[in-house]
Amino acid sequence: MRKCCPNCFSDNHLGSVIQEIAQEHGDCSFCKSKNLPLVEPVQLREYFELLTGIYTKADTGATLGEWFKNDWNMFYSLDLANTKDLLADVFQDGNFPRVIFAPSSKCFSKNLDNWENLRKELMEENRFFPKETISLERFSYLLSQLIYKDPLPEKWYRARIQESEEPYPLEKMGPPPKDKATHGRANPVGIPYLYVASDVLTSISEIRPHTGEFVTVAEFKVIEEVRLADLRNPRSLITPFICADDEEIAALRGDIEFLVRLGEELTRPVLPKSAAIDYIPSQYLCELIKKNGFDGVIYKSSVGEEINLALFYPAKAKGVQLIPHRVQRVSVDAEPCAT
Repeated sequence: MRKCCPNCFSDNHLGSVIQEIAQEHGDCSFCKSKNLPLVEPVQLREYFELLTGIYTKADTGATLGEWFKNDWNMFYSLDLANTKDLLADVFQDGNFPRVIFAPSSKCFSKNLDNWENLRKELMEENRFFPKETISLERFSYLLSQLIYKDPLPEKWYRARIQESEEPYPLEKMGPPPKDKATHGRANPVGIPYLYVASDVLTSISEIRPHTGEFVTVAEFKVIEEVRLADLRNPRSLITPFICADDEEIAALRGDIEFLVRLGEELTRPVLPKSAAIDYIPSQYLCELIKKNGFDGVIYKSSVGEEINLALFYPAKAKGVQLIPHRVQRVSVDAEPCAT
């Protein structure tokens, strides 16, 4: 009898269910993970029957395994063949996972269109009292699924280009004073936030130095408990398995692209000359997140593979030490664009 484990599904909620109902530990038949809680796939059938309800059989489309991978970032550790085999055991039907499906008409949301309209209005027409809006109640619910739950890195870094060869003192490496706080990805002018990166090189890259410049890097430590919104990869955090019915799951699927778009707002490269305008949508987004009781946002760096943290309340982090650097080389990557 084949058994599956939490790693097969790449879903936190389903992983918790498996750990709760598992009667044994061992090696997974599908993803080959070692010494993990194991269950028979059919024990998870009710969860997948509910999820399958938002897809309909069609002449063109994809298999359920492909939809689950694309829509919910599931089965990350499995190839398509093992995904089909696992679903065949879930449904006790070897042919069902090979049937072609398409999303049902219930999988629809206006939130992405509403955001695009609001974004344009904030940048071009009305800044403080826009006509367009998004559902704040729905936004609050979606945020509840994007809470950062991984262990927080112990060390964070902030960099500043030096005016001379003399490094800045540690007390000058926090956020700027209010009267000098310019527009940032998360903060409006005059409201300082603390921006830190998860590694030294990313923090230096974020300030876009030139070769030969001296840079002061400060190591920071988060000293208080913080509630963070994780906008790096919403598909990997959103779970359909906490929904009560297929209507709720369909609505959630409809909102995934909306959440992905919001994550892109904080990663989008912005030219310094247009920052005052281009940062307005991400600033508005962070104000909404802050209003929902969060202390900051985790987002992907636009200049590297590591992550950044924008902390709304800088006092919740403390500078620990200075690590001066001199920039040896700046790398540039470019591609032709249409004229």
